[in-house]
Amino acid sequence: MKRWIRDGDVVIGRLDRQEAAVVRGLVSQIQDMLLARAEEAPQDELAELTGIRTGPSEAPDDPILGRLLPDFHRLDDDAPDPDEVNSAAALRSLHEPELLDHKTGAAEIVLQTCSPDGGEIRLSLGEAEAWLASLNDVRLALGTALDVTEDMPDELPPEDPRSPHLGVYHWLTWVQDTLVEAMMR
Repeated sequence: MKRWIRDGDVVIGRLDRQEAAVVRGLVSQIQDMLLARAEEAPQDELAELTGIRTGPSEAPDDPILGRLLPDFHRLDDDAPDPDEVNSAAALRSLHEPELLDHKTGAAEIVLQTCSPDGGEIRLSLGEAEAWLASLNDVRLALGTALDVTEDMPDELPPEDPRSPHLGVYHWLTWVQDTLVEAMMR
């Protein structure tokens, strides 16, 4: 991939077939995880009547989903106040459906605009924002799975099973960075 460029209100990039497969595969996996989480939402008759949806009140058990869907209210780890626990659960229940819609919608835009065959990608500024959001989600998920820390070296020994995936993580970081730079021009 070459750097993203901006031409007026259009952001242009180019992915080869393999790069497109990586982006599409990872974005699809994240979208599937998020859609499965959305299916966990409680069925509520009042929500069906009012159109106000609620989501799960408990944080996801999966560390990747936990990173993508963090608590809306941080609790004191040592001795959480029961009222804070209740407010955190209520905030999650109220806001998680909208967050899931945003994240799955951004993923869908990436999948619609990134051809499986690769090639030129022409994005409106809104589509480019969706790409940024989706790439960020993929990087958060991959970083969590690889246990990426600030102290981690740029390269791992070849025998480390995380080594090839860390290269993908760094490449996605570069793709995201150049997209940000293009949008700021």
